[in-house]
Amino acid sequence: MEYPVAVALAEAVPKLPKGPGWWYEIKFDGHRTVMWRDAETVRMQARSGRTVTSAWMDLAVAGLHSLRPGTVLDGEAVIYNENRIDFAAAQSRANSGPARARELAALLPASYAVFDVLAHDGQDVRGHPYTERRALLLDLLHDVPPPIQAVPATDDPEVAQLWYDTLRDQGIEGVVCKRASSPYRAGHIWQKVRHSDTVDADVVGYVGPTARPHRVAVRLPDGSRVLSQALTAPIAAEVARHVAKAGPGRRARTSGGEAYVTTSHGLVVEVLAGTTRHAVVTVTRVR
Repeated sequence: MEYPVAVALAEAVPKLPKGPGWWYEIKFDGHRTVMWRDAETVRMQARSGRTVTSAWMDLAVAGLHSLRPGTVLDGEAVIYNENRIDFAAAQSRANSGPARARELAALLPASYAVFDVLAHDGQDVRGHPYTERRALLLDLLHDVPPPIQAVPATDDPEVAQLWYDTLRDQGIEGVVCKRASSPYRAGHIWQKVRHSDTVDADVVGYVGPTARPHRVAVRLPDGSRVLSQALTAPIAAEVARHVAKAGPGRRARTSGGEAYVTTSHGLVVEVLAGTTRHAVVTVTRVR
């Protein structure tokens, strides 16, 4: 398996799908991270493919001590603060340099909520059905202590609905739904039901200097291209890293005729669903 790996994604749906062959997992609100346990070290990969080991060094060290070489896991790096998942704390950690990340880790250590195994003993298992990968994951993590743990999963829709209805106050974002027979592959192959009134949008460009974009051009689910409102400093920093890696773009215009500079695909942001009307978009986070 080549590094970095293109990850599987989930498409938002309004309610839990039901019927034979569906499995459900608690959706933790953190930073999507792939953990690569190599022969002598551990690498942490973001959803975008960027290496983020320095931001999650406490998890990398845990993986080095607990996992066998040739293991690749997919999950969420999360931070608990007063017994609740704190996405803002995870966002701060992800946007920190190595020194600051170590300081934050000393205050609030991270946990790794694992929902899939992509490689085991050096063998690519992405082509196996979900239920086989799930069984392999549970066996692999059986004796692994925190902070690395498998996410809860069930094939009972009533249990999944109970999770959705009762765990929001603990910082749980919702439920991810997966077909028992499905292999792991890049793209939107899963479904998710979540509490936040948001939608995911692909970043197609930006406005402002490359080192500090002021706004982003996004493609909304209906296909329209619009400019966002002003970005916060942490989000602008993540967009700037993506733009720097992508290289020079070209000039283009939104569906409404506003100018922007294009950038390569691969960066997804979450926008408030209520702000997409009349092409007003507020970016809340980078996915």
